[in-house]
Amino acid sequence: MKPIWIVDDDESIRWVLEKALARENLATQSFSSARDAMQALQTGTPQVLVSDIRMPGASGLELLQTIKAKHPGIPVIIITAFSDLDSAVSAFQGGAFEYLAKPFDVDKAVELIRRALEESLRETDVEQSSANAPEILGQAPAMQDVFRAIGRLSQSNVTVLITGESGSGKELVARALHKHSPRAAQPFVALNTAAIPKDLLESELFGHERGAFTGAQAMRRGRFEQAEGGTLFLDEIGDMPLDLQTRLLRVLSDGHFYRVGGHQSLKANVRVIAATHQNLEHRVREGLFREDLYHRLNVIRLRLPSLRERREDVPILARHFLTQSARQLGVEAKRLSPQAMQFLSQLELPGNVRQLENLCNWITVMAPGQTVEVKDLPQDLIEERSSNFQPVSSQAAPSPAPAMESHGGAAAANVDGDFGGADRNWISLLETEAAQMLAEERPEVMDILGRQFEAALIKIALKHTHGRKNDAAVRLGIGRNTITRKIQELGIGGAEDD
Repeated sequence: MKPIWIVDDDESIRWVLEKALARENLATQSFSSARDAMQALQTGTPQVLVSDIRMPGASGLELLQTIKAKHPGIPVIIITAFSDLDSAVSAFQGGAFEYLAKPFDVDKAVELIRRALEESLRETDVEQSSANAPEILGQAPAMQDVFRAIGRLSQSNVTVLITGESGSGKELVARALHKHSPRAAQPFVALNTAAIPKDLLESELFGHERGAFTGAQAMRRGRFEQAEGGTLFLDEIGDMPLDLQTRLLRVLSDGHFYRVGGHQSLKANVRVIAATHQNLEHRVREGLFREDLYHRLNVIRLRLPSLRERREDVPILARHFLTQSARQLGVEAKRLSPQAMQFLSQLELPGNVRQLENLCNWITVMAPGQTVEVKDLPQDLIEERSSNFQPVSSQAAPSPAPAMESHGGAAAANVDGDFGGADRNWISLLETEAAQMLAEERPEVMDILGRQFEAALIKIALKHTHGRKNDAAVRLGIGRNTITRKIQELGIGGAEDD
């Protein structure tokens, strides 16, 4: 961490701040004038700058202006006379983090400097993460498999079929395959075949000659010609009409095609990457997709996991999207509280990564404050999440049972009940405990019960696998990284690596 710079012509103020910050184990560097600090900026920067306004020579406001022009992320605290309102206003207009009014309390000054320090370190983390942000984010084992596949295909021109739910990032993977291929210097052209009307799709793909149909007043190059030498990405290939499937099969077979209304055969030097959220085998059996085209496309298949299969990636994705959204709007990035982050990680998110990105855009614009709590999230998500705790059927409630202990052990003691059959005692216990906690107006009810529920599941899984952590993860249907993180967060003992 860089030192805190103190700029003041009054030696006693410098001495007091130096000693107070030294007691907090914070490094400092002092200057008696703004000019000296400006000179030092040529070779280094502070983590936080604390500066007086009125000094011989250049003023603190001039120093503020200089440092904000060169290093806008560094918090600047201005020291000013209590009655100097104009200076305080000027300081804020110039981008100051806060100001200290003379005479100031040393403890309050240290507290203010610590706040500025936290802000500075947070800004540094955001800048570094943004600068080092990869094309595709993901630490889950399923995503590591995708990364390995992209690496293995990096020197290949083979046709690839990408499958996965809508919003899972299929086009990002297609772009990564192109970027790391021998064709990277040539065009990458994308076409969503489901978004183009059937009558226009043929022209979009293959182009048309002048006069080929009403409105064709000039020759037009299609996507195959536009992608010459590069990659053509055909998204939602499962929705392509059957007659166009035949034409696409011809191009994939011998590399030749005709523009609509044309008589001259054109040669296509294009790598095709296709994607779909549908099950093409089922569509083949239903007669909606040509089997020979399916086999032409299915040379190498990459399956993208849904976000529900990689919940451990939600935090890094959310932070990335919040930073990205804030940068686009020119505002400070908002932060999710641990409870809000856990809440998002447990959502179903059927729209996958795209839905999470849209949600982060909503948070940036609509959520109050810089730290976002669960109550600040869209109401429909909160209601949807709460509804997951309701009984599955409207059958009469089972006979009353003792409530779970809200402070630990009893929750685990009831895990052995039947989770999937007609006996739903555990749901009744959960409802009873939740009702009691809500009646007592206890805070963070969802977080407390959620942690108990997770701890109970992991403990009983570890018991069944004799403490083998990886086996327990498989039994629970979660990733190895997830169970490791949960064991640490929940303080669960008795686990070992397989």
